Amino acid sequence: MNKLYTLIMAGGSGTRFWPRSKTIRPKQYLNIFGDDSLLQDTIGRFATFTEKENIYIVSSATQAEVLEKQASMLPKENLIYEPVGRNTLPCIGLAAMYAEKDNPEGIMVVSPSDHLIQNNELFKDTVLAAVKIADERDGIVTIGITPAYPATGYGYVQTAEDITGEETIRQFKVVRFVEKPNEEVASGYLKQGGFFWNSGLFVFKVSVFLDAVEKFAPALYADLRKIQADLGKPEYPQTLDTIYRAVQSISVDYGIMEHAQNIYLVEGNFDWNDLGSWESVYLTDKKDENGNAGAGEALLLDTKNSYVYSDEGLIAVVGLEDVIVVKDGNTTLVCRRDKAEDVKKIVEQLKATGKDEFL
Repeated sequence: MNKLYTLIMAGGSGTRFWPRSKTIRPKQYLNIFGDDSLLQDTIGRFATFTEKENIYIVSSATQAEVLEKQASMLPKENLIYEPVGRNTLPCIGLAAMYAEKDNPEGIMVVSPSDHLIQNNELFKDTVLAAVKIADERDGIVTIGITPAYPATGYGYVQTAEDITGEETIRQFKVVRFVEKPNEEVASGYLKQGGFFWNSGLFVFKVSVFLDAVEKFAPALYADLRKIQADLGKPEYPQTLDTIYRAVQSISVDYGIMEHAQNIYLVEGNFDWNDLGSWESVYLTDKKDENGNAGAGEALLLDTKNSYVYSDEGLIAVVGLEDVIVVKDGNTTLVCRRDKAEDVKKIVEQLKATGKDEFL
């Protein structure tokens, strides 16, 4: 399907994955499972049903070297660099301008670069079901994950009318997007039913999406049009730098999805994990007989239910349970598993104290 485009968003900093995740090589460029990085896995997943010439990646200019190395299978002009991060709506809008110039009738799939997705055939079928809705109903489609527990780390999508019909994958009209809830509220969502985790995967006609940007974020739309006008011209880098730095930082959920009426959801039943922290990696990884996981050289004595990673050299852990130990270069993390979310605070403190050599 030549009119199908994919945007992979790869500009995140992955602070919860310090110390492996660094400024020039954030989480999406790490080979957490297997030999390929999360980004390379994502490219490969979409390349099975999208022409490589139609796969775009938006990332930070500071990550250009590692991105060009890991995405060498894609045309270099498809690697789009933001001068600064401005959240997901400007990022998606910028890529949509590229796709529109190539094919105004294009349909775009938007995906994070750092999620673990398995059952690739089911994933493909689910995405193509969303493409069909976007094409036939002029809808903006999200892929929702059936919640397994009352998670507080995800946004939720509430659905209403079931429009599945004779399709094999369930499909719904969307009532609303809701912010990350507390546990009590999340439990209520699960009891009520009709709520899905927001996966961050979206599908839409480029024209339909840009119409929504024009309606709900007119200032951003005008700026994106100015940037698009200089695409392919010598002045483009300066135009992008000047205008993009001044645009509002806003998420696509808040800027578009919470306001538009033509929103649909396709149920995603493939194995999905957003790998939000080292705890997520531990829970996903294979365990030994003592409940331990990890990679690299490690000697674990009387140690249980822990994750231990070493990039080189040996790590020895004695008499501990439920800990995370990660060594990368000149930095080492040791924390309780239930404190894995707080790793980002280490990065914040290192920045605040000017210790950039550890970032």
